Formats: sequence, structure tokens, C-alpha cells
Amino acid sequence: MVTFRASVEAPQDDPVMDFTMCLLNSVTTAHILHLSTKSYSQHVALGKFYNEIGELVDAFVEAFQGKYGVLTKYPTTCALMPTADPLVYMDYLKTEVATLRVMQKFPQDSELQNEVDNIANLINSTIFLLRLK
Repeated sequence: MVTFRASVEAPQDDPVMDFTMCLLNSVTTAHILHLSTKSYSQHVALGKFYNEIGELVDAFVEAFQGKYGVLTKYPTTCALMPTADPLVYMDYLKTEVATLRVMQKFPQDSELQNEVDNIANLINSTIFLLRLK
């Protein structure tokens, strides 16, 4: 059985912290893409995404912390995804979520995976909306 530590001593080796930071950063990245697009449909799709993703990440982290303890030692610097193409960025997020959620040190509890499913659903629906021209 894998034991989870809520205090993160090595963020590069913690898929929960990587997952959390990637998605928290997606709020800012999606907002920047939302503000810089010249496409109305992208503007709307990205606005919906950044308005909803923060609450979904919050729900996952709070559920995780309720079960395993409070996450600490958040990184002080984080890189934003350097792309001007919203669809490329959403595909990146889709891959990151799919990869991190199955890593050995990521909790497989059904209630936490359900929260991840909600995040994956938002990413998938955003990809669909971005593909509409």
C-alpha cells in the first residue's frame, strides 16, 4: 500500500503536488490566452475553463487534505506553458492529467479519482469548444 505524505519535501517526485501546481497554473495561463485571443469562440471557451478549473482543483486538494493531511511546501516559482495556441495548451493539460493520475504515488481512492474525472471532463469539453470554428 502506498503511503501519502501531505508535506512535500521533493516536489519533483510528488505527482500530487505536480498535479496541483499544473492545474493552479492553468488558471493564469488560460486567462492570459483568453485575453489575448482574437477568436470569439476561443475567448468564450477559455473564459469558461478558467472560471471553473480553480474550483475543481480546490475540491480535489481539499478532499486530498481531508484524507491525507495538508499539502505544504508549495514551490515558490512555476513555469507557465509557453504557447499561444489554446488547443495545444489544453492537449498538454489533458496529457498531464492522464499521466499524473496513474502514477504510483498518486492516490487511487475512488473519491479523489472522481474529482480528477471532473477536471478531465472540463479539459475535454474545452478541447471540444476550441475545435469549433
